[in-house]
Amino acid sequence: EVTKLLATYGLEDSIDVNITLIEAANQLLPALPPGLSQATQQQLGKLGIHLKLGRRVVKVTETTVHTHDGEVFDADLKVWAAGIKAPDWMKQLDGLETNHINQLVVDQTLKTSDDDIFAMGDCAACAWTGHGGNVPPRAQAAHQQASTLAKTLANRLQGKPAVTFVYHDYGSLVSLGKFSTVGSLMGSLMGTVSVGGFIAYLVYLSLYKMHQIAIHGYFRTAMLTLSNLFRRSTHAKIKMH
Repeated sequence: EVTKLLATYGLEDSIDVNITLIEAANQLLPALPPGLSQATQQQLGKLGIHLKLGRRVVKVTETTVHTHDGEVFDADLKVWAAGIKAPDWMKQLDGLETNHINQLVVDQTLKTSDDDIFAMGDCAACAWTGHGGNVPPRAQAAHQQASTLAKTLANRLQGKPAVTFVYHDYGSLVSLGKFSTVGSLMGSLMGTVSVGGFIAYLVYLSLYKMHQIAIHGYFRTAMLTLSNLFRRSTHAKIKMH
């Protein structure tokens, strides 16, 4: 997306811009299904982005990036994208168990090691029953946890037992710029369906609008959408600092 938008600043995207993505893992998006990861890699290749997988960065200078195998990449602009990690002060919370990335360890009711404290979302490490590992830090997981925890807290006020959290993976969508979206949708009736291109973009956009409606309501979401449409022709989509 950045490659295409730079043309509005007078750069010829195919000549002036050369984007290289360096990843230590042997595939992109290792937390997602292999098919979705492969589709993402293919789409990035079509966009002219050079992929260097299985390369661990060991040194970065003002003009270069060095990988563990001795390869050196010249770079005018470097963007470092790392995984999530909770702040270190989480480890100092007395009596609360944390993991290696400082998330609060919770049981299947989202309760921490303190019976009166619950956690959900990215700050919580909840085991994914039947799949190994933890529930992935995704928006749909946080949404499902919020619904479960709301019921648990209501039950607690009435002296009823906590509700057990069960994560349901309904698929993932990866946006690679306008009309460049890939994903997989899952359901009990249709199984797993792969989507891409304009259809995936529409699904992604509809989910985003549903999120806005949940936060702002229908009227404000409609006004925000109209505002974005009017501003699109006059405002740059990215800021160049």
